[in-house]
Amino acid sequence: MRFNFISGIGLLMLFVWSCSSPAKEEKPPKQYSISQFMDIVQIGGSSFSPDETKLLFSSKETGIFNVFEIDIESGEKKQLTNSTDNAIFASSYFPKDNRIIIRSDKGGNEITHLFVQNPDGSMNDLIKDSTAKAQFYGWSYNKKLLYYASNGRDKRYFDLYRVQVDKDQSEEKVYPTQLAYKNTEGLDPAAISNNDRYIALTKSITTNNSDMYLLDTESGKSQLLSAHEGDAQFTPQYFSLDDSKLYYLTDEGSEFRYLASYDIATGTKEKVEEAPWDIMYAYLSRNGKYRVVAINNDARTEIKIYEEGTGSLVQLPSLPEGDITGVNISDSEKLMSFYISSSKSPNNLFVYNFETKEAKQLTNTMTAEIDPNDLVEGEVIRYTSFDGMEIPALLYKPKGIKEDERLPALLWIHGGPGGQTRLNYSPVIQHLVNHGYVILAVNNRGSSGYGKSFFAADDQKHGKDDLMDCVESKKFLATLPYVDNSKIGIAGGSYGGYMVMAALAFAPEEFTVGVNFFGVTNWLRTLKSIPPWWESFKVALYNEMGDPNVDSVALYNKSPLFHADKITKPFIVLQGSNDPRVLQVESDEIVSAARANGVPVEYVIFPDEGHGFVKRENNIKASEEILKFLDKYLKGAESL
Repeated sequence: MRFNFISGIGLLMLFVWSCSSPAKEEKPPKQYSISQFMDIVQIGGSSFSPDETKLLFSSKETGIFNVFEIDIESGEKKQLTNSTDNAIFASSYFPKDNRIIIRSDKGGNEITHLFVQNPDGSMNDLIKDSTAKAQFYGWSYNKKLLYYASNGRDKRYFDLYRVQVDKDQSEEKVYPTQLAYKNTEGLDPAAISNNDRYIALTKSITTNNSDMYLLDTESGKSQLLSAHEGDAQFTPQYFSLDDSKLYYLTDEGSEFRYLASYDIATGTKEKVEEAPWDIMYAYLSRNGKYRVVAINNDARTEIKIYEEGTGSLVQLPSLPEGDITGVNISDSEKLMSFYISSSKSPNNLFVYNFETKEAKQLTNTMTAEIDPNDLVEGEVIRYTSFDGMEIPALLYKPKGIKEDERLPALLWIHGGPGGQTRLNYSPVIQHLVNHGYVILAVNNRGSSGYGKSFFAADDQKHGKDDLMDCVESKKFLATLPYVDNSKIGIAGGSYGGYMVMAALAFAPEEFTVGVNFFGVTNWLRTLKSIPPWWESFKVALYNEMGDPNVDSVALYNKSPLFHADKITKPFIVLQGSNDPRVLQVESDEIVSAARANGVPVEYVIFPDEGHGFVKRENNIKASEEILKFLDKYLKGAESL
């Protein structure tokens, strides 16, 4: 597990010189508003109804996330929740009836509760403690129990609970709950056996190192399964159908995570599948017929579906261009839901029938107002940084560039620090590219997806080596004949926002402007005020970033707030008042300090948002303010 403040956006690898202007000029694209780019409908998640005629999913078509169901045969949608203030997300149908599990917090405070919504619309909050946070863990194999984790007993740790659901409780609205695992040492539940006997647990040691345990609930004893030397990650995925083996991901002895198995009776470990990239997840369909494996293939998701009995790959029919994500196989193993998306196309929901071998698109989330030919596809490029390390990045080049025209450029830095910018659809990026900005999304050292050495390369070097990767990106941009090298800005959210402020404070002459989404500016405060539910990960986080009680000088030196007197370039800050990770005071103070120096600063606060903005109108306002700022201070920089 890697500390993530936010996370944040084919396989073509281009040499630097292949990105030069085409011999033939393209027709300039039509220019669109951010409202039009955000008229796409964000959707996610999928759960089959018990009779497999409908799918439950989350949709933002009302302006904020609500829960919908869609009839697979007719394509008819039905809205099941009607929130206008707090985002509501779909988790699952009940196994044997049309009750649903949904989750929601208040104003982005991340105190997520789980609710049972009955067919009549009435709801029951399963979490009685208003201050407790909960996570849905799915259903028992026999469909009699609901599992969830909550920190109600101790805000530092998540206990695992089981709820009896094998009878209709819609009338009495009572859900008997039992403690399945009491977490007193920061060992987090990760997978549950089909017979409900075993619970696989994980413990973070550092952000590059973890352990895996097996708890036998009958004996109450837990066993370490991952004795190892050096750094290695262990992430339980699922148990075999007969519960004789635990399948898990690990990078032990490898740069990349692979799928392995552990035989519970003999203790034998066996490598099951590996790739020249990280395997992101793997799971087995209900009756063991199919195994699904997702691979992080150079900022794209590659899906493999195997027939478990033969090991043969399932060949899907011709589908729209893009990545397949969110694969979910129905209990009958006849149907599979999934999403397809790309940097030019938002998520769309599909269903595949294993028997007829036909796929059906259930949604069309792109607005008809935008010509898809006006959108820009991200290109994977690489450049060499200051110490010879190769840095991957995604390049978005505006269409219709005139001969000898030079455009302003903007670096896009992901959150994390261990996040990764991927080839997903981003209305914010497409909007900026459409308005004449070259975007280079940098996956600087410390990003996930490129091997554990690359992942660990920024440890205790934040604001230095990873910042130098961003500074060095200017040399790549300088090779592009359509980039104005005197007009390059830097933008990012959360940890990416920290990188923006670090660039302005520690490399003040490198970038013309900064765009900071809720970025850390005072590591001493942030690391002392992390949410209590991160307790099991705190030691690992301190090991990577620094312990504020021991490394105060180093953290002071990498905190932009204490070096704000060096900031000379304009920047804009966007902040949610309810953010529990990067408190508003972080942004308040850096804005005040920079303004005291006479630096032009725009500050946009959203009182009803947390860490990341979920409301459509707020996202529109944020992007409008950013474009206005960039047009004035970056595109129009020569007039300053």
